[in-house]
Amino acid sequence: MLLGEMTWMEVEQYLKRDDRIMLVTGATEQHGYICLETDIKIPLTLASHASERTGVLVAPPLNFGCSSYFVDFPGTISFRVQTLINAVEDMVRSVHHQGFKRILFVNGHGGNDPAKLALGELVNELPDLQVSWYDWWKSSSVAAVAEAHGLGMYHASWMEAFPFLRRSGMPDGIKEAFKPLQILPSKKVRAALVDGVYGGAFQASDEIMNEVFNAALQDVLGLLEFKMS
Repeated sequence: MLLGEMTWMEVEQYLKRDDRIMLVTGATEQHGYICLETDIKIPLTLASHASERTGVLVAPPLNFGCSSYFVDFPGTISFRVQTLINAVEDMVRSVHHQGFKRILFVNGHGGNDPAKLALGELVNELPDLQVSWYDWWKSSSVAAVAEAHGLGMYHASWMEAFPFLRRSGMPDGIKEAFKPLQILPSKKVRAALVDGVYGGAFQASDEIMNEVFNAALQDVLGLLEFKMS
């Protein structure tokens, strides 16, 4: 159930039977040979599948996040940290005011961590608010799939090249991992990465990607079972 496709009257009726909603956060940033909306399309697809099984609403995604380290790659659109924090807080305040008390963030971008931290202040202020935050690529169940197949997990590598994102002409093989020890300006990040991929295999089979997706989906379904406080 997609919030953006409903009327306000339909949402009001929904709130009479459920107070849960999924908020999708991500980024518009370079992903090597995958599309710029990768960090949105993955969590939105997860949330949509979870919604089909549970009936929990999915809000329109916040398409931008903090990606300062990629701004020298054309197409990347980055928020400042405070902008992201303000946007996420405003989203939560809006839906909470309307009666949504249990919120699950399905997040697709590591640069959005500051917003997660800021939510700790908001739950102190709004005692009836319950918030969960899910980073799919940090999940132990997803990591277990990668480990079982001997695959390292890196930005813009196989782990994000799901069949619904994969493009023709993507390279095969494995790239040496880029692991900087310093916080680098975007220009140096681009020079080091060249194609934007941080390392590891460029692609994995559909079977492996389906295992990853299903592991993450089970996580989301579990998190939607909020325990009443």
